[in-house]
Amino acid sequence: MRVLGIETSCDETAAAVVEDGRRVLSDVVSTQIEIHRRWGGVVPELASRNHVVQVMPVVDEALRVAGVAGPDLDGIAVTSGPGLVGALLVGVQVAKALSLAWGVPLARVNHLEGHLLATFLSEEAPAFPYLGLVVSGGHTSLYVAEDFGRYRLLGQTRDDAAGEAFDKGAKLLGLPYPGGVAIDRLARGGNSQAVKFPRAVVKGGPLAFSFSGLKTALLHRVRSHGVPVGQELADLCASYQEAIVGALSAKLFRAARELQLDRVVLSGGVAANGRLREVVTGRAAEYEGMRVFLPPPRHCTDNAAMIAVAGTRALQRGERAGPALEADPAWRLGSVGC
Repeated sequence: MRVLGIETSCDETAAAVVEDGRRVLSDVVSTQIEIHRRWGGVVPELASRNHVVQVMPVVDEALRVAGVAGPDLDGIAVTSGPGLVGALLVGVQVAKALSLAWGVPLARVNHLEGHLLATFLSEEAPAFPYLGLVVSGGHTSLYVAEDFGRYRLLGQTRDDAAGEAFDKGAKLLGLPYPGGVAIDRLARGGNSQAVKFPRAVVKGGPLAFSFSGLKTALLHRVRSHGVPVGQELADLCASYQEAIVGALSAKLFRAARELQLDRVVLSGGVAANGRLREVVTGRAAEYEGMRVFLPPPRHCTDNAAMIAVAGTRALQRGERAGPALEADPAWRLGSVGC
């Protein structure tokens, strides 16, 4: 079963062809980093316009690399939410048009489900149920993946996402966009205990996250001490990163203990962060039988292969989307509660 995935939820225009929900035949991504770098973050209108320009060349390249003609596909999967509404509309409209033109069934996919299932693109995938932490510039959410199409939300950020905290923190320090990459790189040569940053306690949400206070603490420090250079900058980056990673790993392993789950999956762009991967794998080694599944960095960031994986399963369940499909920028995934 060969499915074309299309992803345009934010600032990556992506298309991929995946066979049987596991084997990647093609995986094409057109990034907009250079477009948004001068602004220090994603500008929605610019993102939407660039998707319009890039989406068909990216789809054509994915089909060419996979050696598949459009009408020979078994399905098309498209991200219809959550995300930036203008960006989502580009992918949705193209997917609907191609589905109609080629006579191929269409499935809508939740972007977060794509991240939770990106691990199935690796050689070894986890059995259900597993604990999934989705961390990116727009999302920080903790789920139990019970089966394909069945997810339970345990907790999410009450304000800033982890990736947003990285990007805005980097901007305060005068570092280039994307900020998470710049902080991660500098932090490797820094002392993570040099600066004490606060860790938020969310009232009524033991598995919820909050990063706005951490960002504010960095702002106050920069205002009072200025932006450091050299080793002091590396120490500050390492300490700031450690506060974010510490909060993420603490809630992740609290959930694992409470729910007695021994399979953990990291996903989303921040899951490519070297320190987060190191801390999570290190802590997992302290628990007998616990396994951590880490998609390669390419499949942590936004991509269409993960959308094709989720879409394959949706099509196999008999789910179909038609001409009435619209973008749903606030689409929530799964049920809520422990």
